[in-house]
Amino acid sequence: MVYFVGAGPGDPELLTIKGKKLIDTADVIIYAGSLVNPTVLESAKEDCAIYDSSSMTLDDVIGVMKSAEAQGMTTVRLHTGDPSIYGAIREQTDALDRLGIAHETVPGVSSFLAAAAAMSMEYTLPDVTQTVILTRMANRTAVPEGESIRELARHHASMVIFLSVGMIERLAAELSEEYPPSTPAAVVYKAGWRDQKICSGTLENIAERVKAAGITKTALVVVGDFLGDNYSLSRLYDKAFTHGFRKGISE
Repeated sequence: MVYFVGAGPGDPELLTIKGKKLIDTADVIIYAGSLVNPTVLESAKEDCAIYDSSSMTLDDVIGVMKSAEAQGMTTVRLHTGDPSIYGAIREQTDALDRLGIAHETVPGVSSFLAAAAAMSMEYTLPDVTQTVILTRMANRTAVPEGESIRELARHHASMVIFLSVGMIERLAAELSEEYPPSTPAAVVYKAGWRDQKICSGTLENIAERVKAAGITKTALVVVGDFLGDNYSLSRLYDKAFTHGFRKGISE
């Protein structure tokens, strides 16, 4: 059996209980060494075979899984955050399906959630936005037509931009074509790690602040008015609002 496990954003205590149990009992672990915090591997068995996939090809990864399965071993494929977001797992699960190898995915805490927690922010504020866009800039790998940063920014939703902090100047410029330059923005470096760092500003100055902080990778860029202080109170807890579990209280 092969388990695709979300390693969370970096803090070993943010692993799910199920994911931690699988790591502790796995015979083989293949982890994304360029992204996964190695401390999440400290509880692995002494005789567990551990592979860093940062230098492996897809064929290499599938080969290790195939060999482990032939020996009746349990394999954990460890991805950073949650495997469903920029995890490239579909190509792996399809390959396993063709080989008749069973697999299961165990979700994890995504870095975009850890980033919000680090800032004590909520992406969906009443009368500000109820939409969160997760995306990345086009670079060596293209994005589909209609999903450019400028196209998505037209919604003025809360935006979380992965894999793009190294292009922060161009990113800020493209966002500013749709958002006002005064729109709040922040960069969260290694959300959930011990050396986590938060750089805050606006689209006008976030690029220079990020460069001054020396952040070039392993960071999320978040943009939107949810980072501001103006919002309405939720009707869910409004004493005059009626729902299935509470009758409204008139003034």
